[in-house]
Amino acid sequence: MVDLFLLSVAALLLISLGAFLFYYRRMRKLTEEYDGAKTLVSDIVTSFNRQLRIQEEKLAVITQKIISFASKNDRAQSKAATQEEQMNQISSKITELSDLTQQFPEHLTGVTQKITEVTKSQEELRERIASLESKLVAPELNIESAIPIKQDKALASLTPTELSVLEILANEGEKTAPEIKTRVNLTREHTARLMKKLYEEGYLERTTGKIPFAYRLKEEMRKILKKPEAKT
Repeated sequence: MVDLFLLSVAALLLISLGAFLFYYRRMRKLTEEYDGAKTLVSDIVTSFNRQLRIQEEKLAVITQKIISFASKNDRAQSKAATQEEQMNQISSKITELSDLTQQFPEHLTGVTQKITEVTKSQEELRERIASLESKLVAPELNIESAIPIKQDKALASLTPTELSVLEILANEGEKTAPEIKTRVNLTREHTARLMKKLYEEGYLERTTGKIPFAYRLKEEMRKILKKPEAKT
């Protein structure tokens, strides 16, 4: 009887121990799963916070751009208002000028006729001057053709580069400043100033119908630069 009781107690102890081990393993596994889930949630929260900070930074940049755009828009509106006011002033002046034109049509017609007469007189005077120059240049041509270019009075003040430009135009005809620039190895600005100087000093003529201007040698300068023909 005692042995049966002991066996029963031993069996209960074994069952209790097995149940304890079973639940211990389950609890340990659940604890590990909980720790893993806790780590995963922590990583998710960290990633979410990082993404949130990035979005906040982007939002701050967009906000700054919007503020800058609004400021530029205010300045543009101010400029537009100023220009509109200027246009109104110009329109008012045009209206006043139109009124004056309507009030003095006869006077304007007389002024136009006088301008036409003055222009015609200038053309006649220019033709006379050209005729006189053609008569005066002929005897000078024989004298200048026998004198070297460097000794010529009309060219004495010119630099070698300026003389080179005159010779290019004499030999090749009309050219623009950019075309001359590639020949004399100067900058665009320097070449433009040089061509303007030669034009203002009376060495060149220019065509202003399009930009860049086309320059050509004056006829009297062409005659001065003309080299004497070789003797046979």
